[in-house]
Amino acid sequence: MNLRNWSWDHTKGLILGFITPLCVVPLVVYITALSQNYLFEQLWRKFTFNDSFQIKMITLSIIANLAWFYLFLNKERFNFAMGVILGSMIYAPYIIYIKFF
Repeated sequence: MNLRNWSWDHTKGLILGFITPLCVVPLVVYITALSQNYLFEQLWRKFTFNDSFQIKMITLSIIANLAWFYLFLNKERFNFAMGVILGSMIYAPYIIYIKFF
């Protein structure tokens, strides 16, 4: 992608793609706690201190961006959709760092 074609819609999609997983992580941990008969506090502590569990929960929360991506594709707002994908890719270096270091 050429930066000369970068628009405000790309930026809004990027911010939306970055913020959505942060908001969805507690919901994913809560649903996991309900399905596995744990207390939310136990799994939240595990999420905070256990790197492998943290990777799983963040990866599951990034899936929520698919809803935004699909919505913007159907409305033919391709710049927003591209921003959402780029916002999702921001998490990749963090996940790779936690996984291998």
